[in-house]
Amino acid sequence: MRKREKKKAATAQDQPLRLNRILSLAGLCSRRQADQWILAGRVSVNGRVVREVGTKAFWGRDRILVDGKEISRPSRRLYLMLNKPFGTICTLSDPQGRPLVTDLLHDINERVYPVGRLDFDTMGLLLLTNDGEWAYRLTHPSYRIPRVYKVTVSGVISPKALRDLSRGVSLEDGPSGPASITLLEKGPSRSVFRMTITRGKSRQVRRMAEAAGYRVIHLIRIGFGSLALGDLKVGRYRHLEPEEVAVMKRLVGLS
Repeated sequence: MRKREKKKAATAQDQPLRLNRILSLAGLCSRRQADQWILAGRVSVNGRVVREVGTKAFWGRDRILVDGKEISRPSRRLYLMLNKPFGTICTLSDPQGRPLVTDLLHDINERVYPVGRLDFDTMGLLLLTNDGEWAYRLTHPSYRIPRVYKVTVSGVISPKALRDLSRGVSLEDGPSGPASITLLEKGPSRSVFRMTITRGKSRQVRRMAEAAGYRVIHLIRIGFGSLALGDLKVGRYRHLEPEEVAVMKRLVGLS
């Protein structure tokens, strides 16, 4: 554990923290969701059910339970970037037995989870962490964190379709919002363009392309916030550098 990470863990145990922050730091939920759990009587401290939002406790010293299960002790914060392969899913379990993105993490003992999701058939940059507040803010629409995709569609894409995608298209669950579009390749059988969006609707890029009249045949996320996928090989992962984490935290007001 790095010196800075040791200091954070020690601080968490040496001073009381609000329960919602503890649950967020433990990677269980966002602070807002934690407040709802507290109000619902799902959280107890040293055997006493707590229903007051704002209650503090000593993480690592007090016995804190959620739904009767004790939460983990303070541990180092992990921030990982994975190049998600085709055919893996972004959940921690799957009743159908499909391969999980976490199956690719071979030397990570801490429990981490995906920041948002990429579809089963979408590849590319996926973040994983055990920092609940960081994950929550990165995926919350109010922070408008840009996500960059390389999109391949069948056929020759028209200038009108590119303009429509740039301005935004209508989807069944509301407008997509505008996108930044850069055409990379146009041929008789396929077209390739880069799309940057700041919303995270389910399967948004594919649905936007379909609304413009085109079928996506390959989709890879190549950027998230200030991060770029770079030359990270498919199925491999790496720890984010401290400066990369710091920049991403600044984007969502955490530093």
